[in-house]
Amino acid sequence: MKSIASAVWEGTLKEGKGTITAANGAFSATPYSFAKRFEGAAGPGTTPEELIAAAHAACFSMATSAELSKAGFTATRLETSATVTLEPVDGKPTVTKSHLVLRATVPGVDDAKFQEIVAGSKAGCPISRLLKAEITLDASLI
Repeated sequence: MKSIASAVWEGTLKEGKGTITAANGAFSATPYSFAKRFEGAAGPGTTPEELIAAAHAACFSMATSAELSKAGFTATRLETSATVTLEPVDGKPTVTKSHLVLRATVPGVDDAKFQEIVAGSKAGCPISRLLKAEITLDASLI
């Protein structure tokens, strides 16, 4: 399985601008910029870190669904958010953390078993395994 996306950048780092596109058409020519990424500028567009957060939330949700199924449970709803932190390390911008928040509806599971399952999902999801960052999790049943 291979996933493909591309990026175009024009101009200098601070004044330039770019677009990103997924080969499958999920997003096309989505803008990104220095101001959006490092200065929190408002307006349309995204950042690489926002895309990592989306990927981590989606991956973790799928991994949790799989692990719940293996344990004999079916989630009615898994709602995950991820907050990716970008901060300087040795003078270079570095993704240092990804904090996952899961709110789940899973009939029949008790909290202890649920926490055991989601801990495994956090460690085993492919995006967690990709990141060289601290990964934390706040998971609760609703």
